[in-house]
Amino acid sequence: MGLTIHYGLQTPGRSRRHAHSLLSQLRERALDLPLTEVGEIVEFVGSETDSHNHPRDDENRWLLTQARGLLEDGDSYHAVLPKHVIAFSTWPGEGCEQANFGFCLFPGQIDIIDYDQFPYATRRLRTGMAGWRWASFCKTQFASDPACGGIEHFLRCHLSVITLLDHAKNLGVLAEVRDESGYWQQRDLKALATEVGEWNSLIAGWAGRFKDAFGDQLQSPILKFPDFEHLEADDMKRRQADGA
Repeated sequence: MGLTIHYGLQTPGRSRRHAHSLLSQLRERALDLPLTEVGEIVEFVGSETDSHNHPRDDENRWLLTQARGLLEDGDSYHAVLPKHVIAFSTWPGEGCEQANFGFCLFPGQIDIIDYDQFPYATRRLRTGMAGWRWASFCKTQFASDPACGGIEHFLRCHLSVITLLDHAKNLGVLAEVRDESGYWQQRDLKALATEVGEWNSLIAGWAGRFKDAFGDQLQSPILKFPDFEHLEADDMKRRQADGA
C-alpha cells in the first residue's frame, strides 16, 4: 500500500533494433534527470527472462519479475514469461522503489494445465500480446520520509518518473499511465504535495491499528518515519471528524 505510478509502454513490430533504439533514447533522458541511479540497458532471452532462474541478490531480479505479462482468463490470471527482454532500471532516490523501463516480446500462445479436470488436461490460450511491450509500476510514497528528505525529496522522485513517462509519450511508445496521486492528469504541484501528506496520515493510521492488533511482527516503512506518531494522530483526528 502506498502512492504508486503504474505505466505501460508499447511499440508495434518485432524489430529488436528499433525497440533498442527507442529505449536508448528514453535512457538518455533519464541520465539528464536528478535520479540517484540509472542502470545500463540489459537483455535477456529464453530461460534467462525467468526471475526464478536468478539468485535473490541478482540486481536484475525485480526488473525481470516486473517483465512478466499477465493474461486474464475468465476469473483467473496467468503469468506469461517473455521470450526476450530489453530494459534498464532507475532508482529515483532513497525510500522510492526502482522505476524500470523496457520492452518485452511475448509468445503468441501459452499452454495452461486445467486442474479442475482429472486426469489433468492442457489447453492452449492466445496471449494477444503483439509487438514489444512493457507494464510496470513504481511506488514513490515512502520517499516522503523526513529521514530521506521529506516532501521535497518525494517531489523530486515522483516528478522524475513522470518526466520520463512524458518523454516516452513524445517517443510514441507510452501505452498508459495511472498515477494514484492524480498529478499525471492535473499537473498541480501543490495538490501532489498535499496528496502525499494525506496518504502518509492514512497509512500511518492503518499501520498503528494493525500494530496494536498484531504486535511488532508488523513491518511497514511508515513505522520508521520520525513523525509517525504525528501522522497517526492526524489520521485519528480525520476519522473522528468523519465519524469513523
